[in-house]
Amino acid sequence: MAYIANTDKDRKDMLEAIGVKDFKDLISNIPDELLLKNDLNLSSPLSELELNKKVLNILSQNKSLNCTNSFLGGGVYDHFVPAAVDHLISRPEFLTTYTPYQAEVSQGTLQWIFEYQSLICELTGMDISNAGMYDGASATAEAILVAFRKTKISNVIISDTINPKYLNVIKTYTEGSGLNITTVPFFKNKLVTDTPSIYVVQTPNYFGFIEDIFALEKQIRQNPKSVLISINDPISLALLNSPAEYNADIVVGEGQSLGNKPYYGGPLFGFIASKLDFSRNLPGRIVGATNDVEGKKSYCLTLQGREQHIRRDKATSNICSNQALCSLAATIYMCLLGKQGLKEVAELCVKNAHYLAKEIKKIPGFSLADDKPFFKEFAVVTPVSPEKIVEMLAPKDIYPGIPVKYTNGDTYLLIAATEKKSKKDMDDFVTELSKIKYP
Repeated sequence: MAYIANTDKDRKDMLEAIGVKDFKDLISNIPDELLLKNDLNLSSPLSELELNKKVLNILSQNKSLNCTNSFLGGGVYDHFVPAAVDHLISRPEFLTTYTPYQAEVSQGTLQWIFEYQSLICELTGMDISNAGMYDGASATAEAILVAFRKTKISNVIISDTINPKYLNVIKTYTEGSGLNITTVPFFKNKLVTDTPSIYVVQTPNYFGFIEDIFALEKQIRQNPKSVLISINDPISLALLNSPAEYNADIVVGEGQSLGNKPYYGGPLFGFIASKLDFSRNLPGRIVGATNDVEGKKSYCLTLQGREQHIRRDKATSNICSNQALCSLAATIYMCLLGKQGLKEVAELCVKNAHYLAKEIKKIPGFSLADDKPFFKEFAVVTPVSPEKIVEMLAPKDIYPGIPVKYTNGDTYLLIAATEKKSKKDMDDFVTELSKIKYP
C-alpha cells in the first residue's frame, strides 16, 4: 500500500510494540479460506477523463423514477420535492455543518432544528419531539426502549401488520434488554391482554390499510399502565386523525416522504414525538429556545441524553446523528407547502390510490387484500404470484409494486400511488396488467 506514508521500519516498530512478528499474526484468527490469495483484479491507471467516462457509463445503467412508471412503496415513497428544497439544503452553511456542539456559533442550525421539532409536534399533536433519528425502524425500536425506561414494563406486543423491516430492527435493537416481544395478528383483534404492556401499531399499516386505533386505544386503557406507540406516515397526518386524538403516548415514523427523494432507499430519517412525561427518556438531542443575557431569543441543546454528552450508564441511547440534512429538507418542505399544501398532497394521494385500486379490481382475479380504508397504498390479491407480475412488467419500465408476505403465508402485491401519478400513468399500468395471460 504505497500511498500510506508508513515506512518498513515504522511498520516493524509498530508490530514489535504490539508483540507480534508480522502482519499475518494480526489476522491469524481469520480462516484461511476467507483470505485473498491473489492481487485485486484492478484495471490499469486511468486519466481523469477516462475515469469520468467509465463512471458515467456505469451510472447510465441505473433507471431513474423519472423515466419509469413506478408504484413502489413499502416505506419509501416517490413524492414530489420542490426544487427550492434541494437548492436551500445545498447552501454550504447547511450542507457542511455537522453538529451544534457550540450553541453560540450554531444559532442557525439550532433554530431550524427547533422549527423542525415544532412542526413534528404540530403534525402529530404531541407535546415534545427530539431533533431526529436514523430512520423509522430505529425510531420505533428507540420508542420501545423509551417506554421501557419510563414504565419498567417489559411485555411488548407488536401488531403483525407493521413493516417487517421495522420488526427485524426492533428484535436486533432490543436483544439482551430483558424485553419480552410478542407479535400478534391485528386483523383478528387479538392484540390486547390484561397484563400491562407496551403496544406497537402502525397506521396506515404495512399493507396500506388504516387501522381502527380509536377502538384499540379504548381496550388498551383498561389497564392504565399500558403504553401505546403509534407508527405513522407523516403525509397521512395532514388528512387523518393525529395520534394525539387517539391518545398515543409515543409517535414515530419514517420522514423520507417529507421533502426527501427515494434515491436508492436512503438516506432516511426517523421522527419521534411523545407526551411530555416521556421527555427525559427520549434519545438524541432536544433543542429549546430561551433568552440570552441581553434578552435576545437564543437556542440551545436543552436535553442531551446521548452517551457523547453524559455518562454512558445514564445515556438514553448512543444515537450519534439526527440525520440533520434530511430533517432540514423535511422542515423546508413542510414550510413551503404549509398546512393546506400538505393536505392537498394527502388528498391527491387518496384520490390516485383509490382510482387505481378501482381499476385494478376490474381485472379478473384481482381483489384487495382487506376491506379496510386505505391512504396511498394498498395490498392486492393476484391471480398469479406477485413476483411473476413484477418480472413481466419490468422490461416495460413499469414497477407494479412490492411482493409482500403476510404472517399467515399469503402473498400480496403492495401498490403505492402518490400525488405524482397522472391518470395516464395509472391507466398505462392497468392496461399492461390486463394484458398478462392469467391461468
